[in-house]
Amino acid sequence: MIEGKIEKIAGPLVVAAGMSKARMYDVAFVSDDRLIGEIIELKEDRASIQVYEETGGLKPGDPVYGTGEPLSVELGPGLLKAIYDGIQRPLDRVRDQVGDWITRGINIPGLDHEKRWEFTPSLAEGTEVGGGEILGTVPETELIEHKVMVPPDVSGEVTWVVEKGSYTIDETVARVRTEDRGEVELQMYHRWPVRKSRPIREKQAPDQPLSTGQRVIDTFFPVGKGGTACVPGPFGSGKTVIQHQLAKWADAEIVVYVGCGERGNEMTDVLQEFPELEDPKSGKPLILRTVLVANTSNMPVAAREASVYTGITIGEYFRDMGYSVALMADSTSRWAEAMREMSGRLEEMPGEEGYPAYLGTRIAEFYERAGKVLCVGEENRPGALSVVGAVSPPGGDLSDPVVQATLRVVKVFWSLQAELAYQRHFPAIGWLGSYSLYLDNLEDYYREEMGREWIDMRDRAMALLQEESNLQEIARLVGAESLSPEDQLILYTARSIREDYLHQNAFHEVDTYTSMEKQQAMLSVIMSTHEKMSEALKREVLPGTLFELPVREEISRMKYTSEEEVEKVENLKDKVSEQIRNVIEKAEAQRKGVAG
Repeated sequence: MIEGKIEKIAGPLVVAAGMSKARMYDVAFVSDDRLIGEIIELKEDRASIQVYEETGGLKPGDPVYGTGEPLSVELGPGLLKAIYDGIQRPLDRVRDQVGDWITRGINIPGLDHEKRWEFTPSLAEGTEVGGGEILGTVPETELIEHKVMVPPDVSGEVTWVVEKGSYTIDETVARVRTEDRGEVELQMYHRWPVRKSRPIREKQAPDQPLSTGQRVIDTFFPVGKGGTACVPGPFGSGKTVIQHQLAKWADAEIVVYVGCGERGNEMTDVLQEFPELEDPKSGKPLILRTVLVANTSNMPVAAREASVYTGITIGEYFRDMGYSVALMADSTSRWAEAMREMSGRLEEMPGEEGYPAYLGTRIAEFYERAGKVLCVGEENRPGALSVVGAVSPPGGDLSDPVVQATLRVVKVFWSLQAELAYQRHFPAIGWLGSYSLYLDNLEDYYREEMGREWIDMRDRAMALLQEESNLQEIARLVGAESLSPEDQLILYTARSIREDYLHQNAFHEVDTYTSMEKQQAMLSVIMSTHEKMSEALKREVLPGTLFELPVREEISRMKYTSEEEVEKVENLKDKVSEQIRNVIEKAEAQRKGVAG
């Protein structure tokens, strides 16, 4: 173990001398309190150490112990249902050991090394294996089967495998004879450096949407499984609620939620809600397939910088098992602020708005770890890791360096707008400013699963919203009644799309989630109504008569129809047709009466 001495202390940054054998990003223990830190700069024998705990009370001359190993996480059975801090200390076990506040120097392993797991081997002796091969399985929760894998850096011949039974993660379950390291004993877990992405066989373009149950996202701005998205927006526009909604309802098999520098009360909501939420597919608690990483704004700023790496490494691990994983990072702005603070203490040359010059590189490296991949191992398992990051620019300014650096690497942009939030329109995602670059990749999927008419209907709906934007200025000047009947119909249908379809109540037990089947039925009703009304206008029916049809109220309430009663939504089209037909007949009868 390398030993040095503290020379300088600047908040969470400690400079230690006598560290000539240390390496970049090695973990070090600072003082006899053994505060955990990470080496982020080396000059001759001096190491700058980013300390992940409160440094009050340290003094020059205190010892520093280098471990020679990078910051790593434990990967194995026990990750699911866990609540970690930014460096994978389990907060529930920390509380049991020291109370509600994290004591300095406490170092509890990320996994429970005493709990026994039912391990079923899936490899036989004599089998040639490489990194990523599945050694066996463990029923980690009622929803997820944990696949114990050969560590990525191990390959060779299996010389011994344990029998099916109950074991701790420290017990040897297999031995592999390697060419360079001799016989290696394998346990049910291994460690992996958080800043190093896990190896893959091949990266592929996303070709399936990550269904979220949020209509504005699934219909107009979908993200592919294995894709990347960002949600920038001002304070109060609903970033965190959208992140919560995606974590609850996205059709990923594993959810990793990283609360990076968020307010404690918001993280408390997540911790209290998730154990009570019901998984829509299985009816079991959602927490059974969730990992939570909580690094709130009152926790040490240095650990905030590590929290996103901890979260994405855990996400990559489950991806390598062949699962679809969704990672929510809320918010990457707080992560960038942590980088800015540490960069300032290192006296590095600042970039735009004081952020370090490598801000764009770090953000790109983080999002590039997402993707749809073929995992290493003979089975060519497909896996997907989708990453959605919230960005909190000061005052909602989208020219903020963090937003701009993020937009350069992500392919979906959900633009949250304060104007919509003030109008109580949630999700406050602006339909004219947002975009998704996955639409072309997903077109074949939509055509096969939902039919060509879905794509056409979606495009027509977006065109109506764009036309509405052009007409609104004229309508404000001369009044909507002065417009042509066709333009009045555009305004009417666009308002129906906005209020009856895009507006969604996250806190309503039915409206909080909408399946693709129900989304198609709802949008079909609105667009069918538009076409029928357009035909009626050609037959000289007055717009006002059409806009006051009794079925209008049922259309406005269709979002509250349960998933089991989707046919009720579809039946509205018949009601619309019937009522419009009656209006046409009545208008024609009146014209004949006048003519007679």
